Amino acid sequence: QVQVMESGGGLVQPGGSLRLSCAASGSTFSISAMGWFRQAPGKQRDLVASITRGGSTNYADSAKGRFTISRDIAKSTVYLQMNSLKPEDTAVYYCNVVGGMGSSWGQGTQVTVSS
Repeated sequence: QVQVMESGGGLVQPGGSLRLSCAASGSTFSISAMGWFRQAPGKQRDLVASITRGGSTNYADSAKGRFTISRDIAKSTVYLQMNSLKPEDTAVYYCNVVGGMGSSWGQGTQVTVSS
C-alpha cells in the first residue's frame, strides 16, 4: 500500500510560477512511476507529466516548455515546477503513483491562475 499526499497549490497571477510536491509513503520500494494529472470543472482528468523510476519523462503538449517534473528517489517525492502559468492551467492537480502495488492517487491540490 502506498499513500500519496500533494502540496503546493494556490492562487497565482497569469505568468507566475508554482511548484507542486507529491510525497509517497508506505511500500515505496515498489514504485515504478509517478505523475501529475489535472482536472478542471466539467472536464476529464488528464495527464500533465510523468516520470519513471529511471528518470524518463513524459509531458502533455500543453505542459511542454513550461512545466518540469523531477523526483527525489530517496524521499519518494516528485515535484512539478510550473512556469508561465495561464488561466487555462486552473484545475485540481492530482498525483498518481504506480508500481507493483497498483495505482494510488492523492486527494488533489487546487491551482488557480487568475488576475
